[in-house]
Amino acid sequence: MTEQLRRIQAKIKALKGLDKGLTLFGSQRHKYLLNPTLPVQRIKQFEQACHVSLPIEYVQFMTELGNGGVGPFYGLEPFENALFDDLDYKRPDSLLDPSKPFLHTEAWNLEFHSTADEDTNEEEYEQQRLKFEETYYDPAQRNGVLAICNFGCAISLNLVVNGQEYGYIWTDDRGSDKGIYPSQELGNKGRIGFLNWYELWLDNSLNELKATLSLPPENSTEMQGKRPWWIRW
Repeated sequence: MTEQLRRIQAKIKALKGLDKGLTLFGSQRHKYLLNPTLPVQRIKQFEQACHVSLPIEYVQFMTELGNGGVGPFYGLEPFENALFDDLDYKRPDSLLDPSKPFLHTEAWNLEFHSTADEDTNEEEYEQQRLKFEETYYDPAQRNGVLAICNFGCAISLNLVVNGQEYGYIWTDDRGSDKGIYPSQELGNKGRIGFLNWYELWLDNSLNELKATLSLPPENSTEMQGKRPWWIRW
């Protein structure tokens, strides 16, 4: 087990000890528990089937710490949920495709603008709106990712496993008309990988709880001078 995994393990234990009343957002769902670890063979089978090699730190977490459970927002999704394109309504007939490269390298969004007046030419307006939605919500916009965390409100956090942004966390915020962009919910600067993202959430959460108890905060350089972690931007 790496030093960072040991540190994460200790911080989970500390967080659980501080939040006995399960007051932190999402804690009543995951209760600071990790699921049993995932067999390495399960990962290898997935990689062979999807023709991808998963980020090593994600694999280490799943196979050495736990297959999801305690984690940011509504918790870290277990591996068996990683291909559902909607973590609120998990449908076997609507899955992500990690075998194809992730399309985005910069924050991406589209706004709907119609050349037809909604009141006087409703049919044309509706056709243009439907065409826009076909592009905006095209499943291909999330090729090359695993869904690893449910933020709520139809927003998901995704780990890029194929493409130029390999290993980074990206947010799908199309449900709020804000597009797809590198994860910034925890107050990090720039791109962030899986273990740093997870540990930053632990540090933010420990600081929030320690503040209520007047205890010294965690040493988190990512959060120096930043706004509270629960404020998205």
